[in-house]
Amino acid sequence: MSGLKDKVVLITGASSGIGAGTAIYFAKLGSCLALNGRNEDNLKAVVKQCVDAGLSSEKIFTVLGPVEDELSCKKIIEETVKYFGRLDCLINNAGILITGSFEAMSVEDFDKQMNVNVRSVFLFTKLATPHLKKTKGTIVNVSSVAGLRSFPNIAAYCTSKAAVDQMTRCTALDLAPYGIRVNAVNPGVIVTDIHKRAGMSEKDYAEFIEHSKSTHALGRAGTVDEVAKCIAFLASEDSSFTTGETVTVDGGRHAMCAR
Repeated sequence: MSGLKDKVVLITGASSGIGAGTAIYFAKLGSCLALNGRNEDNLKAVVKQCVDAGLSSEKIFTVLGPVEDELSCKKIIEETVKYFGRLDCLINNAGILITGSFEAMSVEDFDKQMNVNVRSVFLFTKLATPHLKKTKGTIVNVSSVAGLRSFPNIAAYCTSKAAVDQMTRCTALDLAPYGIRVNAVNPGVIVTDIHKRAGMSEKDYAEFIEHSKSTHALGRAGTVDEVAKCIAFLASEDSSFTTGETVTVDGGRHAMCAR
């Protein structure tokens, strides 16, 4: 990807799943990485994989902290800029999945879903903007096909991702005068541990992945590497005339309907 070597890239939720895969892919491209996560051991494992991918350890900075807390977000941004001296790209990847019917969901679970998936995007975007103005940087939000289509038993998750999509479009317009581009990726089912963290058993998850063969036009679930490559495209100069876009990386799932 054009122009990502030595660019300072902050990735939230980098200790697992799409965030970890994106960190490793950007490491291969030679970017300077600021990696945020909650699990220190997992984050250390990702750092090792980034070094194994060819990135020197001096080009990797890790900062622990929750993304839904304003002071934590401020600390993550400030320490990143202090370490590297600038910020070129923000990847708002951190997110959780809370399942359950709308009727059964508690107010506390709804608030938690929105705080992690939406409030964090607002906070990081707002706090990063002064630094991204200086570099005419980029923002890539990790949304979901669930922001574009409706599914049962994940109403709060779908709502949060639809909010991320609209925030992407609105902030793209607000920040365009500064040369900052804002886009999002909308993955379909990607093989990560997000569903198991949401409470799905190993057996149910295996059946879910098998079922994805029929719910995705390309006949399979996706990989984190496939999402990471799209994120890199949107972060790079190769997409220099693209902003306010939500790009599906979902094997055609958004185009399908039940029959």
